[in-house]
Amino acid sequence: MNRRVRQRVEEHGKDKVGGDEAVAPTVNQESKDWTSMANDIMLHVFTLLDSSDRASLASTCKPWRALGASPHLWTCLDIRSNKFDLSVAASLAGRCGDDLNKVRFRGLDSTAAICKLKAKNLKEIAADYCENLADATLSMIVSLHQDLESVQLGPGACESITSEAIKVIALCCPKLKMLRLSGVKDVTTKAIVSLATHCPLLTDVGFMDCQNIDEAALVKLVSVQYLSVSGTENMNWSVAAASLEKLPNLTGLDVSRTSINHATVSRLLNSSKSLKVVCAVNCPLLERSLEFNPDTFSGKLLIVLHNNTLNGMASLFEANSMMPKEAMHWLEWVLSHTLLLLAESNKLGVDSFWQKHGGKFFVRLMQSTQEDVQERAARGLAAFTQVGDDYAIIYSERAETVLQDGGIPILLKLAGSLKHGLQTEAAKAIAHLSLNADVAKAVDEEGGLKVLVGLAKSRNRLVAEEAAGALWNLSLGDPFKAIAEAGGVNVLVKLLSIWPYGYGRLLERVAGALANLAGDDKCSMEIGKAGGVHALVMLTQNCMYEGAQAQAARCLANLAIHDDGNINNDAIGLETGVLQTLLQLTKSNHVGLKQEAAGALWSLAYDDKNRELIAALGGVEVLVEFAKSCVNASSGLQENAAGALWALAHSEEHSMAIGEKGGIPPLILLARFNYEAVHETVAGALWNLSFNQNNALRIVEEDGVKMLVRLCTYSNSKWARFLSSLALAYIFDGRLDGFLRNTPPKVTLKRVYVADKRSALRCIESYIKTFMDQQIFETGDASSSTTPPMSAQDLENIRIQEADNLRCSSEEIGMFVTMLGNPSPVLKKFAAFVLLQFTIPGASHAKHHASLMQNRGDAIVLRSAADDTVNMPSEARDFVENVLSNLEHHQP
Repeated sequence: MNRRVRQRVEEHGKDKVGGDEAVAPTVNQESKDWTSMANDIMLHVFTLLDSSDRASLASTCKPWRALGASPHLWTCLDIRSNKFDLSVAASLAGRCGDDLNKVRFRGLDSTAAICKLKAKNLKEIAADYCENLADATLSMIVSLHQDLESVQLGPGACESITSEAIKVIALCCPKLKMLRLSGVKDVTTKAIVSLATHCPLLTDVGFMDCQNIDEAALVKLVSVQYLSVSGTENMNWSVAAASLEKLPNLTGLDVSRTSINHATVSRLLNSSKSLKVVCAVNCPLLERSLEFNPDTFSGKLLIVLHNNTLNGMASLFEANSMMPKEAMHWLEWVLSHTLLLLAESNKLGVDSFWQKHGGKFFVRLMQSTQEDVQERAARGLAAFTQVGDDYAIIYSERAETVLQDGGIPILLKLAGSLKHGLQTEAAKAIAHLSLNADVAKAVDEEGGLKVLVGLAKSRNRLVAEEAAGALWNLSLGDPFKAIAEAGGVNVLVKLLSIWPYGYGRLLERVAGALANLAGDDKCSMEIGKAGGVHALVMLTQNCMYEGAQAQAARCLANLAIHDDGNINNDAIGLETGVLQTLLQLTKSNHVGLKQEAAGALWSLAYDDKNRELIAALGGVEVLVEFAKSCVNASSGLQENAAGALWALAHSEEHSMAIGEKGGIPPLILLARFNYEAVHETVAGALWNLSFNQNNALRIVEEDGVKMLVRLCTYSNSKWARFLSSLALAYIFDGRLDGFLRNTPPKVTLKRVYVADKRSALRCIESYIKTFMDQQIFETGDASSSTTPPMSAQDLENIRIQEADNLRCSSEEIGMFVTMLGNPSPVLKKFAAFVLLQFTIPGASHAKHHASLMQNRGDAIVLRSAADDTVNMPSEARDFVENVLSNLEHHQP
């Protein structure tokens, strides 16, 4: 049976085994002789690598060690995505030394190592998410690097930094031009005065998301041209305005996300001669003011969300903008900072702005010349399209605006850059946006799949993780073909082997992409040939990240669903311990994991050998208990629980065991919910189970007939109605009549059985009538036995497409052949109709069914039925004639 390819499981697991190391282990590859390459070419190769790869390459041989130490290779060091400890710092120190100008790092583990770089001429420090960075460490860093011109700490609150550290920065860094701090609790008078006294070159200051700033002391910052106090909570704006309007050089002011009001903004813009730009995005008091008109300040730019319109921005982004370059850079920075925070907070009340302007501004900011602005803009695209905290749901209409504004080629350009930060954020944005089918198509048409497959091979964990996430989403639709053509299958399978099991989020995305690709028969074979089966089995057994285990199980399920020509089902079953592992995972507390484990067992159990192994491992008991636990669970769990029992019930021995272990009552309970997919699997399971006489009786005793009649009559699923009618026909084919006559009196049960049989036969007859188009049958004489076969179009009109998935045994086919002789005219018509469905040319298993019937000699019985004008209803004879025609069609 074809399984739906799903993109996500219901819960995401948590990494059980962690690690900060963000570089993939090296993989043994075929050796090549690179030593003969000219030095200038090799030097260019060095420039294409990140610091870790560059250092590794330089340690290979003596000539490359010399090339790797070239000064211009080590002017900038971005170590945000790498584990950066003292040993790594010591290794890099010999290479960087006096040539290093800029360092970007993340987290406290990196800060202790910064001092070991011995970069005496360091000019810039930029740190992200350093919540634990304390005064002592920061003071030590700046005291050893007194030529610093730029210090940026954030995003992420610097909660452990106080004004004491700001004073140390001022004392140690007289050349300081830029200071941007995020989340400092208090910025005192002494700290501000120290900056004003000891940093005469200071022109750009940012105190973002601070609790308190001494407003009166701001007047001391006479050299400052650009000031940001965005997100500051407790500003006295009357005092602040008095200070700010006196600053002689203040050109740009960012007061976004504060309580500034209309009067203060007007005062500043009207009184300050130097002030040219005020950014006041997401200021509630300002935006709600009825008196406020942002267009009244001639010659000055005010950026504010007002009536859901970002005023003043159109002229800013024009190609001929008169904004000075320096001011433009500052404005891009503060806008990217504020808009990203606004998008990530998912703030209510700005939907109209996001729909009209959000994509446009993020796309424009991605074209900035500043790398950190480009990163935040790409991250903002991902954030503003995401619905709440659900990674798998987006605002599709917002994604459309990004497409319309030309964002996809720009994102792919960033993804194809040599900067890991840009690669990571661009891939993440593409992953989110690609949940929109039109965006996914555009990514494919722009050659994005090849770019993403290349990024997935990155040794940088964050890049590989986001690229794999993008491939996961893109593999849901038509672009899956381009992924395969770009060599994506082999790349993804290899990733399962080279990354340690501790990197669960990365492995989850890789396995998720493979699971989607495995739904295609050709891709499924490629995964098997690439060693994917073994890699996925090992992932389910050894990775403690439940989301990764769930996706691996889903992939195994999709690998196992294909026709006989695909050997993956057998291959999975031969892997040591895989079936036992999957059975154990059905007991997990993680909803998505046990759902996918049951789904894998469902697919695998269609193979005879796997079914026997599952049963030998106690699978009947496990899956019956699993079905009982799913009575009040999600539809996905219910579907897979019933599906697993359906597959096991293909064997009469296991079918009997399911009935004896109490598997029928939970199946009947599952069908009471209005889930079409659950209706289908429950009806299919009960059909297989009712092949056994004892199970058929149990279904009657548990009021299962009423449920089947209800499904056959009212379910919205045509497939469920067909399977329900099959089960009803099995139950009331006459076997139980003699059984009940010869057993001790059970008056109540016999009375129920008689009533149920009457109801079931009426239901089946009503179901058959829905296919009785009189135009199909009127070409023949009711008394004639030479009714012409239906045309291909007539067959197509009555064909039940989903029946193609059913591959019946000789015994099951024999049940319907025998049913042609049943005293009930209804069952005769239904049996002929079913045999027609199983043999229609073009159906997946029609040739198999025709071969079974030919080997059994059923053509004699069919011809006799077609010639019987006395006992066979005319519709049944017409169906039988077409079955005979189908057998001739499939004759070898």
